[in-house]
Amino acid sequence: MTQSPVLDRPQALVRPQALVVDDEAIARENLAHILTRQGMEVATAPDGRAALAELDKREFDLVLTDLMMEGVDGFAVLRRAKELYPDTEVLVITGHPAVDTAVEAMRLGAYHYLPKPIELAEARVLVDKAMEKRRLSLEVRDLRRQVAAQSGPVPLLGSSPAMEELKRTIARVAAADSTVLILGETGTGKELVARTLHALGRRSSRRFLAINCGAFNEELLENELFGHEAGAFSGATRQKKGLFEAADTGTLFLDEVGETAPAMQVKLLRALQERTIRRVGGTADIAVDVRIMAATNKDLKDEVASGNFRQDLYYRLNVITIYVPPLAERRGDIPLLSRHFLDKAARALDKPRLALSAEALAVLEHYPFPGNVRELENILERAAVMADGPAVLPEHLPPDLACMVAVQRVAPASNEPVTLEENERRHIAWVLDHCGRNKTQAAKTLGIDRASLWRKLKRFGLE
Repeated sequence: MTQSPVLDRPQALVRPQALVVDDEAIARENLAHILTRQGMEVATAPDGRAALAELDKREFDLVLTDLMMEGVDGFAVLRRAKELYPDTEVLVITGHPAVDTAVEAMRLGAYHYLPKPIELAEARVLVDKAMEKRRLSLEVRDLRRQVAAQSGPVPLLGSSPAMEELKRTIARVAAADSTVLILGETGTGKELVARTLHALGRRSSRRFLAINCGAFNEELLENELFGHEAGAFSGATRQKKGLFEAADTGTLFLDEVGETAPAMQVKLLRALQERTIRRVGGTADIAVDVRIMAATNKDLKDEVASGNFRQDLYYRLNVITIYVPPLAERRGDIPLLSRHFLDKAARALDKPRLALSAEALAVLEHYPFPGNVRELENILERAAVMADGPAVLPEHLPPDLACMVAVQRVAPASNEPVTLEENERRHIAWVLDHCGRNKTQAAKTLGIDRASLWRKLKRFGLE
């Protein structure tokens, strides 16, 4: 398919393009008049064959086509429009006896149908709604082009099945205005998911504000979210707007929402239910239009069951749930993520592009990554600093990481049977060697404290 002309034209400067297809001249002219009055540039076709020729020449924002035409019917026009330009909106026109046929057309991709005789007021409303959907589709498409073309980092990297499912979910959810609850372990990139949802949504031109609810006590969090009036407390010399007001018409991201105190949960619930907030020390309700996204690494169902989180607030937040997989569930993405983070670190350090040795990559691919993607980024930033040549080697990785991975591999087997105590002695000696005789790292790798390791070393004569 050739490049769409629509993406190459400045949307604010060019009138929307419409195609009207009807074998009845009066109906065709009436619809063309309606669309012209609504600021559109209109082309007309007297039959389906002429409509296909118009579609082969260029893309339209909106197509209105009669379904029942001799020769090439409206279904053929609909299929061709959607085949060539999936984001083009199609309104089908049908007589009353053929409403079931129109519903079938909607199943094939038509936006809606107009029954004959056409009610002009109804036609105007449907055209407005179809064009709003078209506008949002173009915004998302343009943004995706910009992300694909930019030389900087792409927000959500990875092609593992888990990441592909996450991307599909984001694409489905972004255009909606529903509240989203993002679940996942620490370091998986929950805020990145929220920012991507915002960038692809209808509020993308508005502000995205984020706050970590676990970083503030109850009083400070209330002040940050709702603001205060002058004189509300000692030191409040002037009025301050909170994040709900600052994010009005945009998006507010509540990170670690599971950490909020019970009293704050009540205030959040009221803000979400009533779409109004009240500043600290104030008496007036202030209306806010904010899309809420929240994230937590806790299981909120368990928190509700244990009485730590309000059930009604949970239901308010849990309109749509998105799960962000841990790095352990997407190990196939480690090479791509490693390359990205290593390039990013090299640029920041003004170093030439660093290679990642196969040995270092093998260590990363075997490491469990309890800190997820964030930990991987930190590890590779450190490696870029430590590397003194053109490549990152295992010795440039944190010692405890290389040590832990080495222990996960099978130790050299001995042909002679040994006692359990001797096997323990050999294993501890082997771990200690792999950790460069660093007892703190060896104890961490073995899963025991340093005092226990010291006693074992003394018992086995390994100190």
